[in-house]
Amino acid sequence: MRDLRIGYVPYSEKLDHPADRRRFPYYAGKRNIKFEFADPSETYDLVYVSQSGDLTVWSEYQKGNAKVIYDFIDSYLAIPRSNLKGIFRGLAKYVSGQHRYLRWDHWKALEAMCQRADAVVCSTSEQRQDILKFCQNVQIIIDIKSMYDQVKTDYSTGEYINLVWEGVPSTLPAFQEIREVLSYLKTKHKIALHLVTALQYGQFAMGKFGKRNTADLVRDLFDFDEIYLYQWHEQLCSHIMSACDLAVIPIFPDDPLYWGKPEDKLLILWRMGLPTIVSPTPAHLRAMEGAGLSMACGTQQEWIETLEHYMGDESAREEAGKKGRAFSLEYNSDEKILKQWDDLFSSVIS
Repeated sequence: MRDLRIGYVPYSEKLDHPADRRRFPYYAGKRNIKFEFADPSETYDLVYVSQSGDLTVWSEYQKGNAKVIYDFIDSYLAIPRSNLKGIFRGLAKYVSGQHRYLRWDHWKALEAMCQRADAVVCSTSEQRQDILKFCQNVQIIIDIKSMYDQVKTDYSTGEYINLVWEGVPSTLPAFQEIREVLSYLKTKHKIALHLVTALQYGQFAMGKFGKRNTADLVRDLFDFDEIYLYQWHEQLCSHIMSACDLAVIPIFPDDPLYWGKPEDKLLILWRMGLPTIVSPTPAHLRAMEGAGLSMACGTQQEWIETLEHYMGDESAREEAGKKGRAFSLEYNSDEKILKQWDDLFSSVIS
């Protein structure tokens, strides 16, 4: 591969997007593989198209004998065709400048990109089944996580039980799933909620328009005062999160895009040794089974019982944190993930 001309379509121009740091560029750095930013007017031996790439351009790329790999890590194909955001997603990508040409039917644009690709990389087995209709070489590779190196060692609590959540602001409304749970628990316990996220976000056209302060969204969502907002920073967030007592990952069950997400966030929290209570997505259930834990909650009562159990039992928190960390280190080790990347490129380069 070191003799090939490789073009990469990045998530961000400075390669500072989390997916740029945790996926192909990380692999390329570890294997001393050179690449350049891909230009569709140029000829390459291989083009690696990220999920942020212009599908209207790269699905039509036919220069030379180029091989194409498509990094398709979210479950957009699982979104119903009646979904309003899905209907206008193609227009939003055109208006925001992400796509050069207007392709109204974004599902068709995704399908065309998968059909053009010599290999598609996805993140869950459910997503793989959807993609196999359009490409026969579909491989599951989740993110590298070795940059999260802070590990929890003290599982005792102080005056407050410190709960932590990490994610993009647009997923904060999923706390409506456990809002009543938290309201009930705060009548019995002193609880502080720590939110590690972006302090501002865009509401429309792929986040480019309709800027809003995350603090305003938080005020609308929560009815108690002990909430702390932190600007997400890869080098600092593990220090903030590992200092907390429990992590939570609530997800709307009727949102196929987020319900279909991989277990990446859970594995990050486990890597830090954080006991984590989650919604029962397919990926979360598989990870819980692999770690020998039962911390996925599908009802309000399950959330209450599970939170109360771990809030009140230091040894249970420590056991869950250590079991999760052991599973994350074994299942999601750098060596295993890099080997998966090796196999991916071997499958398209003879």
